Amino acid sequence: MNVTGLILAGGRGSRMDGADKGLQPFAGRPLIEHAIERLRPQVGHILISANRNGERYAAYGCPVLGDRLGGFLGPLAGIDAALAECTTPYLATVPCDAPYFPADLVAHLLTAIGTADAVIVADHPVFALLRRDTRQALADYLASGGRKVRDWYGGLCSVTVDFADGSAFANLNTREELATGCSRPSIRPS
Repeated sequence: MNVTGLILAGGRGSRMDGADKGLQPFAGRPLIEHAIERLRPQVGHILISANRNGERYAAYGCPVLGDRLGGFLGPLAGIDAALAECTTPYLATVPCDAPYFPADLVAHLLTAIGTADAVIVADHPVFALLRRDTRQALADYLASGGRKVRDWYGGLCSVTVDFADGSAFANLNTREELATGCSRPSIRPS
């Protein structure tokens, strides 16, 4: 396939008392396993952005990338590292803490890209499909001190798409959400 997948698991976990969010259990297994399971059939191969516990993430058989810029600068730093390693025309990005994103996410984004640089899911900008050649634009944005995902997309030719079930993109950001997430009526374990 001509798409590389990136799972963003490199954050500080500040809303989880500093815990490595991708390794937190949900529905009987770590969040990263849910993300890999969802993304694997949609892409040619998967990269994991992680700034700690690299050996634990590597055990899942995917290359693990730390941010090229230090200091936990947010999802764009993880995307920057992945674009530097990406060998396919496209990079699809997903966070590690949204275990039930659509099984047709990448196909839907590919359909919408046309001549755009990026396709972003409405209200959920870390779910995106980017052209590999956006790498320099992102490196320049980060070098200028930029950190906001939406602002960077604003400088690209980008398209926003909607999905019928927005709850499929729900993030589990706190321990309480992890504990109650699987009981939400709109979210079902696979």
